[in-house]
Amino acid sequence: MKVDLTKINPHTSLELLARQLVEGFITGLHKSPYHGFSVEFAEHRLYNEGESTRHIDWKVYARTDRLFTKRYEEETNLRCLIAIDVSASMFYPAATQAKIQFTKYASAALAYLLNRQRDAVGLCLFSDTVHELTPVKSTPTHLNKVLRSLNDLEQRKPQAPANTNVARVLHEVAEKIHKRSLVIIFSDMFDSAESADELFKALQHLKHNKHEVVVFHVMDNQTELYFSFEDRPMEFIDLENGEKLKLNPADVKQIYQDEASRFYKALKMRCNQYKIDFIEADVKSDFDLILQTYLIKRANMR
Repeated sequence: MKVDLTKINPHTSLELLARQLVEGFITGLHKSPYHGFSVEFAEHRLYNEGESTRHIDWKVYARTDRLFTKRYEEETNLRCLIAIDVSASMFYPAATQAKIQFTKYASAALAYLLNRQRDAVGLCLFSDTVHELTPVKSTPTHLNKVLRSLNDLEQRKPQAPANTNVARVLHEVAEKIHKRSLVIIFSDMFDSAESADELFKALQHLKHNKHEVVVFHVMDNQTELYFSFEDRPMEFIDLENGEKLKLNPADVKQIYQDEASRFYKALKMRCNQYKIDFIEADVKSDFDLILQTYLIKRANMR
């Protein structure tokens, strides 16, 4: 669904907006890809020699003279953590805060969709450290808590220049959350241009711990990737460290584009190597892209 962020009524309920984004998109609940032995019965399967006999259905054995074990579905289909970068650069541009606004509405739609599918969702807000890490649950009450946190994202804008440390946070998240979770990351990754290897190690850590990962690279492509500004002297301020630089954009445009493209391609290549879904999330892109990517990943995890 194409949504103009500038035309969204700020007083509209985030839950209502998320519902509108998801309504008509969802096509039905998905069965759990994992099976446990503590909740709802799913099916019988033939007993394999060497397995524990604990879950053999002896009543079926008495009728058929064949050994079958019981399989069960987990009460929660999937555990998903939505990790959002709330560092200073995510509140660019200052006039519209389009990057954090895009992230807010996309995350709300995902959280609502997860809950509709009886999947469990949690929220992690971070910059150089983890600011908030909720449990991962599937209850309506917990969804409301997640939506409230998302609704207050604008209030988390740093009052002074603040750095990001995506790598440190991802290492921490990889160890703290339940194994075999889906981790969806919204970040511009700007802290990582000079420490790309650390970022790649952190992404690899998530995969090593059996997590599925989706990276939404949130950018204002027109200015942050292509450096399209008016051809006149301007002052640029680094939101991460506060440095100021006066220059004519045309003088550095080609150099900037080359460096931005190099980092973008390296990040995308590493994600492909680690089997991480890398999504170019231009703030002017459709929200359908976000929902479709989740559903594709969800289906692949079966």
